[in-house]
Amino acid sequence: MDITGLIPEFGGVVYTLIAFVVALSVIVAVHEFGHYIVGRWSGIHAEVFSLGFGPVLLSRVDRRGTRWQVAALPFGGYVKFMGDANAASGMDEAAMQDAARDPVELRKTMHGAPLWARSATVLAGPVFNFIMSIAVFTVVFMVRGVSTEPLTVGELRPMPESGYELQEGDVILSAGGVVPPGFGNSADWETFRTALPSEPLLDYRIERDGSELTVKGPYLYPPLIETVAPRSAAMDIGLEPGDVITAVDGEPIFAFDQLKSRVESSDGRVLKIDVWRSGETYQFALAPRRTDEPVADGGFATHWRIGVVSSMAFVPATEPAGPIEALSGGVSQTYAVISSSLSGLWHMVTGAISTCNISGPIGIAETSGAMASQGAQSFIWFIAVLSTAVGLLNLFPIPALDGGHLVFYIYEAVSGRPPNERALRVLMSLGIAAILSLMVFALGNDLFC
Repeated sequence: MDITGLIPEFGGVVYTLIAFVVALSVIVAVHEFGHYIVGRWSGIHAEVFSLGFGPVLLSRVDRRGTRWQVAALPFGGYVKFMGDANAASGMDEAAMQDAARDPVELRKTMHGAPLWARSATVLAGPVFNFIMSIAVFTVVFMVRGVSTEPLTVGELRPMPESGYELQEGDVILSAGGVVPPGFGNSADWETFRTALPSEPLLDYRIERDGSELTVKGPYLYPPLIETVAPRSAAMDIGLEPGDVITAVDGEPIFAFDQLKSRVESSDGRVLKIDVWRSGETYQFALAPRRTDEPVADGGFATHWRIGVVSSMAFVPATEPAGPIEALSGGVSQTYAVISSSLSGLWHMVTGAISTCNISGPIGIAETSGAMASQGAQSFIWFIAVLSTAVGLLNLFPIPALDGGHLVFYIYEAVSGRPPNERALRVLMSLGIAAILSLMVFALGNDLFC
């Protein structure tokens, strides 16, 4: 066997693993820093802040006596507060007995701190994940800007046909006789899109240099790939952003809706597609996959998909987004991730959609690599989405997760006493078993779904 043939595949695995470790490390560092800094502000002493598990590679002790370290297994992390036996479980009895002799020292432990301090410290991890997501989304919105009103041609996308008369800077007054709406309402844009004449060439009424002209241009929503979804049929066969699908099963197409219609009616059979890429035409074969997608009413709909997202025939011109507008977008995007995640989980529990929608470490790693391959902005966006998901997961009321600890604290606040130590140990064991079972299930999805 020629081992050189394995080098590209091996390189892809390494790239995917690096992207996964980077994404996970950033999210874990933010989560654990939330625990650490709020614990410190609350008077709880952190003995160790570790990024990773296992043998320590690098470490230093700061002036407060906290050891900051990087460990060999970069798949998580922890903060060890004073009085903890280890990063994940109960009290170190000997340490607690020593601390009990000194009320000042006892106050510095996680278990000797007031209920409000413990609650705030535990809640801070997920909250910091949400704050990070909002901050990242806000910055991305500021960098991307917002589309100029009215619709204006920014960058012309490469297309199979040439000689179009549209130019950068043209203000679109109408396309095919249909006036484009403002950017504030997606429903208006759907109405505009469906009202466009079904023709490969459209008459565009434009404003250019103060004059109104009518020029020829491509169909506004061609089958041009802007984004390839990770772990999709399109990604598996090597479709790329910028590709234009020109035919399906030998039948020419010029609109993305035509591609969508043929995919949805395929019932999963293999489709042969012609793809234009940088002046060359290639042929591929791929089988659409059933995909559960969120809809406007909060539910999910199942369709056949190949995993591509399209856009306009040109990139709309943008203008800088103000801080308030960008922050509003960041908060809205974070809320949308939380809402769709909870909706998806509920629909999986009720059997409305497939449990294959739960991804494990392999799936997350593959997605990390795929998003990194599509550019820094896509990768950073993915990290923000994953950070929101991690924060949400940690709030679930499962013992051993932050949400489980908060449930114990609520019980303590209501009853006036902490949970029974024996019951607490049993619940923690059940919580860890549940988490491990979920991880095994998700890993099975990665391998078999």
